[in-house]
Amino acid sequence: MLDSELKSKVNQLWDKFWSGGLTNPLQAIEQMSYLLFMKRLEDEDVGREQNARLKDETYISIFQDHEDCRWSHWTNLPADKILDHVRDTVFPFLRNLGGEGTLYAKFMKDAVFTIPTPSLLIEGVKIINNMHIKEQNRDTKGDIYEYLLSQLNISGKNGQFRTPRHIVKMMVELVDPKIGEIICDPACGTAGFLLASFKHILRNNTSAEFIRLNGEGNAYNFKGDRLTESQWEILKELTFYGYDIGQTMTQISLMNLMMHGISNPHIDRINTLSTRFEEENRYDVVLANPPFKGSIDESEIGGKFSINTKKTEILFLELMYDLLVSGGRCAVIVPDGVLFGSSRAHKAIRKKLLEDCRLDAVISMPSGVFKPYAGVSTGILVFTKGEPTRKVGFYKMESDGYSLDDKRTFIDGKGDIPDIIDKFKARNNGTFEDRKAKCFFVPFEEIKKNDYDLSISKYKEIEYEEVEYEKPEVIKQKILELETKICETLEEMEI
Repeated sequence: MLDSELKSKVNQLWDKFWSGGLTNPLQAIEQMSYLLFMKRLEDEDVGREQNARLKDETYISIFQDHEDCRWSHWTNLPADKILDHVRDTVFPFLRNLGGEGTLYAKFMKDAVFTIPTPSLLIEGVKIINNMHIKEQNRDTKGDIYEYLLSQLNISGKNGQFRTPRHIVKMMVELVDPKIGEIICDPACGTAGFLLASFKHILRNNTSAEFIRLNGEGNAYNFKGDRLTESQWEILKELTFYGYDIGQTMTQISLMNLMMHGISNPHIDRINTLSTRFEEENRYDVVLANPPFKGSIDESEIGGKFSINTKKTEILFLELMYDLLVSGGRCAVIVPDGVLFGSSRAHKAIRKKLLEDCRLDAVISMPSGVFKPYAGVSTGILVFTKGEPTRKVGFYKMESDGYSLDDKRTFIDGKGDIPDIIDKFKARNNGTFEDRKAKCFFVPFEEIKKNDYDLSISKYKEIEYEEVEYEKPEVIKQKILELETKICETLEEMEI
């Protein structure tokens, strides 16, 4: 919900880094994150010091004995000193800040300062300082970083790393996370699902008078005023867990959540499919868009999974089942092949989701949702662990509110999404028997007889319109009449 001035500053930052030689978008955003992190450290340190003074308490600054590592100090150094100072003095200080195992240490682990020139560093500092001219609350700081990340969607900036925000929001609405529940994304990327869950919980605990709508009809300004102090602490300290195989992505996730006011996000770098990851039966809600079409070495997974396969999309589904507590809920994006694949592993995972879980919904999305980066057809599975399936709700999404070509032009930003959410919430109050409609139910026994096939085309009835064509002799006569008229026109033109 940034104003045009702040958006312009973010765009300037991207442009400066791009033209300054950091053309790898993840490397660029990593270095931007370090700068924002340094600025945030001093801002928060000053805030804590001021609060201590008001309470007449003693406060020891994190910059004690390291005043030259303050943002306000080193950003005023001359061009011939600033780059070396940040690389050789500030970065080592940040790596050791707070000691081993702290959030600071986790964020700066393996951090490498790669801004190549003093001029680029000075330009970046100047833009970030200009962003902070106005007093900013948690929402604004978070929105700055979220808008920074949104630029990854632009062509040439690795948009494949981000699930479209409106699809993320829809999935969160479907599983409806609540205060006190523990939420996990085992392939978290930039932490979009975790952040959307945070906002969802805040919105459901914000009084109506605080909520605002932007020009596209999206709500914002979630104060969470109905939350108690202890609930706030649970939400910020004990709720969000994310894992990713890439160090850069874990750093981006940490920064994204911290900038939105989550003081202790539990983000770790680990391959959750490997034997080194031992979590199970822990989370109330799991949300993910795991990697498609990948495979993993058998030595990495050992005997961790009951389904014998190296396909990551299948292994991630079993992992999510294992991560959930009994009664836990999951929404996950899968490639269409998972829904109808004929291999033993494909059938085994579908059987598990149908017999060991209550598979609530299969949402078929149009292939254009992930354009221009991928044209793969995908679906969303929504399931609850520990209850048998009696019927499955199928929904054929035809529009997500954007054009389905490479341009992804904004239409209304919603498409079928509000209807999907409404139908999902009403699934226990209606029959939904019309298989010619977008949404309908299929009994478990019918799906079982079809080798646990979950493709919507297997069950949807196609309504054909009868078209009456004119008889051949009538069509022939019309063609002859048209030819005659054309010849007459040509003759007139010659005269």
